[in-house]
Amino acid sequence: MKALTNIIRKEIKEMLTKSTILPIIVLAILFGYLGNMMSGVQEEATSESIIGVVDLDDGVLSDITMDVLSRGAKIVYNGTDIDEGLAVAKQEGATALLVIPSNFTENISNETAGTIQIFWIMKGAGLLDSISSISVQNLISSVELGISAYMIETGSSSDPSLVLDPTTTTDTTLFKDKEMDGISPSTLDAIISSQSLTVPLIIMMIIMMAGGTVISSMGMEKESKTLETLLTLPVKRSSIVTGKLVASAIIGLLMAGIYMLGFNYYMTSFSAGVDIDLAEYGLALNTLDYVLIGVSLFVSLLAALSLCMVLGTFTRDYKSAQTLTGPVAILAMIPMFITMFKDYNTLPLAAQVLLFAIPFTHPMMAMRSLMFDDYILVISGIVYVTIFAVVMIAIAVWIFRTDRLLTGSRKRDISKSPIMRLLKR
Repeated sequence: MKALTNIIRKEIKEMLTKSTILPIIVLAILFGYLGNMMSGVQEEATSESIIGVVDLDDGVLSDITMDVLSRGAKIVYNGTDIDEGLAVAKQEGATALLVIPSNFTENISNETAGTIQIFWIMKGAGLLDSISSISVQNLISSVELGISAYMIETGSSSDPSLVLDPTTTTDTTLFKDKEMDGISPSTLDAIISSQSLTVPLIIMMIIMMAGGTVISSMGMEKESKTLETLLTLPVKRSSIVTGKLVASAIIGLLMAGIYMLGFNYYMTSFSAGVDIDLAEYGLALNTLDYVLIGVSLFVSLLAALSLCMVLGTFTRDYKSAQTLTGPVAILAMIPMFITMFKDYNTLPLAAQVLLFAIPFTHPMMAMRSLMFDDYILVISGIVYVTIFAVVMIAIAVWIFRTDRLLTGSRKRDISKSPIMRLLKR
């Protein structure tokens, strides 16, 4: 019984290490943050909508519309100037500006659906940033019900289809200095959400796969004494690091190329599926955009590989190497989850700083940023990640030039290692 207890204690001690506990703690914090984010979304979905209204009609149906809107939303502007209404709506954080044309009541009275023009003011392109637009759409449905009830009560129409559906809407979406006529936030979300879900997941898998390969390779070289033998040969340590990094960079470039080819085909097929000309709305990517995305992915992979090489120097064997992939996985999962659900520009400042500091974030949001011509964020991200990679490479070179790589300490003389004693014989 004592022997069994000792074995259990030994196994727990080996498995319950900092490298295994830390990822669990970080994931718990991450899911807690996402839970708070979801709670905030629920509050936003149930809270009163903020809108502006331009009422150009003095008929009874526009009065009904205004009554429904005033009871279901907070109206921050109620006037007759569209430009002024848009300015006030943006300043007050409104979701949309609704314009009721001058012929609204007249058209419905003449058996024609009335048109409500909606200027959508999008704040972010994340999956959770479109919740407020759903509330406004529900508000429009309430307006239709109010008008339908009036038409049934007064018997003002003999067309059942008009009574059931008395209004239509025309959409104009305003987002990041782009004015997109004929497209609603829901349609825009259908375009963006595909890459919001897919791109971060693919990049996370590439980084984890490439990084795990580097760390495992270092662990296997240490376990088989291949690395120790290599370091005793008359080869410069910088040459060893350069060789490993060049090989890793070539693999990273190959992965980036394959990714970009596949992603280009993916976006083309998706655009055809929704039957929307992205170029018409200024959302199509050009050659420069794809080059920037490829560069962003490549330097991020290089940063990941150099970071993993530094982490790999702390491995003792292949088994310990598996636990060191945890930090890389965490750094890849944090931006993946956040960028999938929230737009970078709508996050709190602290969260923006955290995401920007993680080098794997930038290729995950490069696609979305370039769709809206945010070149500053993408280029600054490439510069930062390049600096990060250079620093990690410098640290790796320094470690390889010391005895710490094999001994874990700078005091031990490599000449006394088993390999050197064998060579002396």
